[in-house]
Amino acid sequence: MKGLIQIYCGDGKGKTTAAIGQAVRSAGAGLSVIFSRFLKTEDSGELAILKEVPGITMVPCRKSFGFFFQMTEAEKQEAAQVYQEVLDRAVSLASEAAGEGDTLLVMDEIIATYRYGLVDREKLTAFLRDKPENLEVVMTGRDPAQELVSLADYVSEIKKIKHPFDRGICARRGIEF
Repeated sequence: MKGLIQIYCGDGKGKTTAAIGQAVRSAGAGLSVIFSRFLKTEDSGELAILKEVPGITMVPCRKSFGFFFQMTEAEKQEAAQVYQEVLDRAVSLASEAAGEGDTLLVMDEIIATYRYGLVDREKLTAFLRDKPENLEVVMTGRDPAQELVSLADYVSEIKKIKHPFDRGICARRGIEF
């Protein structure tokens, strides 16, 4: 398989859901899947089931920091270290798996992590430019930087038309997380 780069972006609900669907489809077709998350807590409902799917390897994030705009400078520095570790681990596992066969790497919310400077931007773009031939990459998040869009083969925008949050309805377990 020739691996390509996919971006699911926009302000609508469904970016992570699309990435999870791609991960399940790929695992079902026999690909190795490496699934990593950034800027999110580790208590989302999908994690419990993804851990049980043969062929999917989850890259845990050892700490959650909440919303970027609520972080102190010290928390931003710590978050950058933690998220870089997650990125390095995910890239290492994906590259290793790609050496053995077709592989999918999901980096959920890497786009915002990149935008906020919480990962080494040059390191990520260099990896995307030089990734293994048989490695498919999925990235999610809002407002992708132009350099990420330029590297991508697919860019799908999920646009919010209406959302319950606008009426004060908070995220619901099993639906939004």
